[in-house]
Amino acid sequence: MHWLIRPDSVHALEDEGVKKALGRYVEVSKNKKLAKFIITKTIPIDVDLSSSDEELWKAHETIIKDFKKLEKEHDNKDIKQLKFPTKSLLDLKIELAKRILNKCRFCERKCGVNRFEKKRGFCNLDIQSRLSSEFLHMGEEACLVPSHTLFFIGCSFYCVFCQNWTISRHVEKGLPVTGSDLAKMVKKRRLMEGSRNVNLVGGSPTPNTHIILEMLRELDVNIPVVWNSNMYMTMDTMKLLNGCVDVYLADFKYGNNNCAERLSKIKNYWEVTTRNHLVAKKQAELLIRHLVLPNHIECCTKPIIEWIAKNFDNKVRVNIMAQYRPEFEAFKIPDINRRVMAEEMERAFNIARDNGLTNLD
Repeated sequence: MHWLIRPDSVHALEDEGVKKALGRYVEVSKNKKLAKFIITKTIPIDVDLSSSDEELWKAHETIIKDFKKLEKEHDNKDIKQLKFPTKSLLDLKIELAKRILNKCRFCERKCGVNRFEKKRGFCNLDIQSRLSSEFLHMGEEACLVPSHTLFFIGCSFYCVFCQNWTISRHVEKGLPVTGSDLAKMVKKRRLMEGSRNVNLVGGSPTPNTHIILEMLRELDVNIPVVWNSNMYMTMDTMKLLNGCVDVYLADFKYGNNNCAERLSKIKNYWEVTTRNHLVAKKQAELLIRHLVLPNHIECCTKPIIEWIAKNFDNKVRVNIMAQYRPEFEAFKIPDINRRVMAEEMERAFNIARDNGLTNLD
């Protein structure tokens, strides 16, 4: 299996910065602790799943309060030692996710369409999830590699510079998949090829929350779950992910709402994503990515880094990325129609150093 692993990733799990920010992920990846979704499947529920939405959410709120305590109790257990009830907290989450599909509000656009009737919101998805591809990704952060990456079709953003625009904009039709299909893929990659995690991306995983939860119900191997997202989820979605996600691989794009609306066609970006970063850190571990955009150091990079430093210090891992290249419609937009210059990257890292951020990928 070792030929699959990128040389710099071999010892990445022993890096002190990684262990500081992602210590539990490291242990789950090594099979020394249980993934959160496994623990969620051990928690019994006594609420009738045909109850009203209000009753189900109330039951969820009551049960999830004890999750951290149960997580500690399970820390040193083997999956073979566990007992799984007929109805678990994960089943409750799946039922709530299905109900959200009646008036979709997985993302903060809150289109409100009934996806059971094949109506389409901004993401252009009905209830059927589709994959563009799935493979062992060797280009992610070293601590994630080899990362079993699931690229879902569809996205809640319209990024004019999107490098995966054929996926997010449905140019690719993709392969229809069920939760069971995905579970089989994940199990094979984990047991046969040594994947360190399952990495949910796209497009975006958010409109596919219902299928992802069903995948976790079917999955019977211990593997950390990485939610690779634009962080534009509603609070209801964040509640459903609590107890299911081990690492939020959070894409922090913009330092203000104006740039977000102009370049990704979304509103209230700053308020929503900062809220969700704070919630994510309470639920799980956090690895933040910031893709530096040309001409956007002062308006985007600087406020993002300052916010991270103020709210997280070095308790999260941060990847300041230089990979931007003009794609999709970016050539039409003067301020982003070129690559990032070395001087801009130097400025970005100086801002990080000036704010005391040292846990950088």
